[in-house]
Amino acid sequence: MFDRVPEIMTFNECKSLLKIGKNTLLDLLHNGEIEAFRIGNRWKIPKKSVLDYIRYL
Repeated sequence: MFDRVPEIMTFNECKSLLKIGKNTLLDLLHNGEIEAFRIGNRWKIPKKSVLDYIRYL
């Protein structure tokens, strides 16, 4: 199912995958529920972090 998901996702890719809104994803990132990092002003979200979050649900 997640074979075609890139190892490092953009903000919009992650938002689309989880089917959540911008503010919800920002809350998850700022609260550390999904681990991510920034390069400049762009979020980079590892696939592993998203899969860990999905398993946690």
